[in-house]
Amino acid sequence: MKKIVALLMLFLFCMILKAQQNQIEVVTYEELEKRIEQEKSKTLVVNFWATTCAPCVKELPHFMEVNEKYADNPNFKMLLVSLDRLVDQERVLKFIKNKNLTAEVILLDDIKRMNTWIPRFEKNWDGNIPVTIFYKNGDKVYFNDGEMSRQDLETTITEHL
Repeated sequence: MKKIVALLMLFLFCMILKAQQNQIEVVTYEELEKRIEQEKSKTLVVNFWATTCAPCVKELPHFMEVNEKYADNPNFKMLLVSLDRLVDQERVLKFIKNKNLTAEVILLDDIKRMNTWIPRFEKNWDGNIPVTIFYKNGDKVYFNDGEMSRQDLETTITEHL
């Protein structure tokens, strides 16, 4: 029985490691825009966050619970866009591992042009994070400025799946 439990624990540990990223893709706004366009056949949840943002860190477990729930749905995708600095890339990677983030994480290295790309995502976005934008069929269907509860996140996804 102990061997079975040990094997099961090893299997679960391997699954967690497999699900986590080993590196972070660094993108510009234009590349992020293309990534969003590539997912136009899905309900896409794009969350802008940073490791230094307390409300962002607080809501991430909810995002991971919901991401796990819909992971097998081919019409769903979650993308976490880190706004941490490029020099903090290793810290972000450690954060991903420590917090068991299973959704795809990319780093948006385009802070110098943020006054250009922020209004392209949402004209009413003042630049504060966390921010979550929901897309369906390539079109923005919902913008949430601030922290989201698990219930609000799941309700918004369900409405647009």
